[in-house]
Amino acid sequence: MTSSSQQRIVIVGNGMVGHHFVEQLINSQHDCHITVLSGEGRLAYDRVYLSSYFAGKTAEDLAMTTPETYQEWGVDARVNARVSDIDRTAKVVTLESGETFEYDKLVLATGSYPFVPPIPGNDQPHCLVYRTIEDLEAISASSAQSKVGVVVGGGLLGLEAANALKQAGLETHVVEFAPQLMAVQLDLMGGDQLRTKIEDLGVQVHTQKATQEIVAGEHCRYRMNFSDGSFLETDLILFSAGIRPSDQLGRSSELAMGERGGIVINNQCQTSDPDIYAIGECALWDNRIYGLVAPGYAMARAAVANLTGGEGEFAGADMSTKLKLMGVEVGSIGDAHAKTPGALVYTYHNQPDGIYKKLVVDPSKTHVIGAVLVGDTSDYDTLLQYALNEIAVPEAPESLILPSAGEAPTLGADALGDAATICSCYNVSKGDIIDAIDGGCCSVGDVKGATSASTGCGGCAALLKNVVDSELEKRGVEVSKAICEHFNYTRQELYHLIQVEGIKSFNELLEKHGTGMGCDICKPAAGSIFASVWNDYILQQQHQPLQDTNDTYLGNMQKDGTYSIVPRVAGGEITPDKLILLGEVAKQYNLYTKITGGQRIDLFGARVEQLPAIWEALVAGGFETGHAYAKALRTVKSCVGSTWCRYGVQDSVTMAIDLENRYKGLRAPHKIKFAVSGCTRECAEAQGKDIGVIATENGWNLYVCGNGGMKPRHADLFATDLDDETLVKYIDRVLMFYTKTADRLQRTSVWMENLEGGLEYLQQVVIEDSLGIGDELEAQMQLITDTYQCEWKTTIESPEALKRFRQFVNSDATDSNIQFVTERDQIRPATKAEKFSGEKAIPVEIV
Repeated sequence: MTSSSQQRIVIVGNGMVGHHFVEQLINSQHDCHITVLSGEGRLAYDRVYLSSYFAGKTAEDLAMTTPETYQEWGVDARVNARVSDIDRTAKVVTLESGETFEYDKLVLATGSYPFVPPIPGNDQPHCLVYRTIEDLEAISASSAQSKVGVVVGGGLLGLEAANALKQAGLETHVVEFAPQLMAVQLDLMGGDQLRTKIEDLGVQVHTQKATQEIVAGEHCRYRMNFSDGSFLETDLILFSAGIRPSDQLGRSSELAMGERGGIVINNQCQTSDPDIYAIGECALWDNRIYGLVAPGYAMARAAVANLTGGEGEFAGADMSTKLKLMGVEVGSIGDAHAKTPGALVYTYHNQPDGIYKKLVVDPSKTHVIGAVLVGDTSDYDTLLQYALNEIAVPEAPESLILPSAGEAPTLGADALGDAATICSCYNVSKGDIIDAIDGGCCSVGDVKGATSASTGCGGCAALLKNVVDSELEKRGVEVSKAICEHFNYTRQELYHLIQVEGIKSFNELLEKHGTGMGCDICKPAAGSIFASVWNDYILQQQHQPLQDTNDTYLGNMQKDGTYSIVPRVAGGEITPDKLILLGEVAKQYNLYTKITGGQRIDLFGARVEQLPAIWEALVAGGFETGHAYAKALRTVKSCVGSTWCRYGVQDSVTMAIDLENRYKGLRAPHKIKFAVSGCTRECAEAQGKDIGVIATENGWNLYVCGNGGMKPRHADLFATDLDDETLVKYIDRVLMFYTKTADRLQRTSVWMENLEGGLEYLQQVVIEDSLGIGDELEAQMQLITDTYQCEWKTTIESPEALKRFRQFVNSDATDSNIQFVTERDQIRPATKAEKFSGEKAIPVEIV
């Protein structure tokens, strides 16, 4: 019941921004009666993560509130409550059903609607939009009847929509009118780099395409005819070409409107009628519509402050964003296009690794005013803090993004002032986090609950953890080393839980020791641990969702979306018949061939549907998988040793083959490489490997924890003059101890650097068996050896597993007319290998 003294507040719209307004109003403890009118058939849900619906999330998972919660708060919430009229004089809102609601203050949070270009034929069945859960249900139903899908629009929402179609199993295309993807957030080079990475994932991108009409297709349901004379056939069309403010109520109520739409508001989010507020995407502030959730939240807070007599106003919002699009990291900060007069730009472009970074500073080179990051957003939090808080840049600003400029300065939690903004979505400062900790919060989860930091887009999660950990450590509180928010355990602790409790699946692990549904941190880590402990076939139904793209298809995805074929060639030793077979397969499927530094022959350019046939021929010829796609043993490199070389003192080839055959099934936190040299001349370069073995007159010297990667590390001499049996025993123990105790995705070199006690401690554990676990480590390694299986042999013998490699998700048929075409940059003359493969010459460019 509403008392006569209570202020009547009616909120039209219950999207993310409308719900945030309700939360803030409840927290203010303002004496009022709240009515929420939702035009949809459900209450607020998280639109930011809509694409997760196709990854198994349900409407309940996306829900931000429930009727029970609103009832507990005393909120009168209605669904399917579409407002048809606002009588500003009588202060009455009327629904389409005829029901009326009186108000003292009215809040319009009606959001936006998807713009559908006025293209003839755009209103046919299977021409859809991507905005609501009902839209997702329609897309899912259409996808079940389709093979090819097209998204019209290459902006942020368009790429999210493309991800939805890809997850639904369709051949996916993106059609964009502009010359690049994400033109609002990225510059031209950043857009081009994003396009390359998106296409590498199997989504075809078509830019500078204006659709003239949609007509019946010949091979698919529809044909999209473009203004340049080209066309594209598809079964499903998903429009995601931008949004328009849902401002009809403002217009019909004769509120002040923008020339191009939007309800005009002031800094208090009041419309031209001081008793009516507008927040979110329906509102126009300073002639601008804000299409992100964070500015909408800021508007909601400003409106609540004005309604309740508090302080605060909306004065614009930071539009910086960090996200993952189909696994591709993208970040945009401030003046990404360097439009500020006199702005100076630094760029780093590493095309082979798919990384592009751009730093924009003011003319005096004092402050960061913008940035673009594609392929690697590890610098985002630091750059955002430089930009938001006007922190003076280093003497060499390029050090913030360029690896070649030396060590970039680290901007840790202690370098930020209390006023520094940590979470833009909820306007949470470092001082707010400190206050929450002083008020009793003892974990990141507690701070999230108290401040809402990192519960919006999640882009500030790493920085939030940095600040919380730093502040807790200052107070003498032990900081959690949990692998992620779903498991309050380190990787090492998860390993022990899985092994000791005999846990065989992720669902069982989650049920016993976790919360939520898991994420892209804990799922691959758990998948790796299951393989290390139980050595099951990784594409078993219960394990398959834990694998990344490479493991899913048992091959490394290449730049053009094809896959590599890498058979194992232990020790580099191969028979003439096997050499001939590799040549025949490469010739039959037109594959590019390369002899690698790991003494193998790699075949490149196989399409997904070709993989089973290729491997069937190779397995029949005696080959097995080389695990080039896995976090596992890759190769054991070898010189020719005493068998052929006049300097050799031991049979390095036989030892290399024996070691590779013993450890070829081991899944580890990261890839592992071996080498065996037949004498101290070191032709196999063993001292740059995770495990290096060098022959002496008296046996073998063992080196451990080296690598030749981005941060090369010379291996440490671990033991000398070992016989064959002792050598294997020590390697067993070192590798299994590493597998049990290393962090996720941690190379042996980094593990050694972080190992308390370092080399001496590892020698005590392995050689002296100081922990008494030597026999256990050897037994676990023996289990891996005894249960080895060639994953490709298992796959080609399983009709169910082979379904994953079909060209079409719902048919065994193939289409030989599909062509893979790559463009070539005229950078330098192509080599013979490039001419054969169609690959283009690729530079590393530092500007």
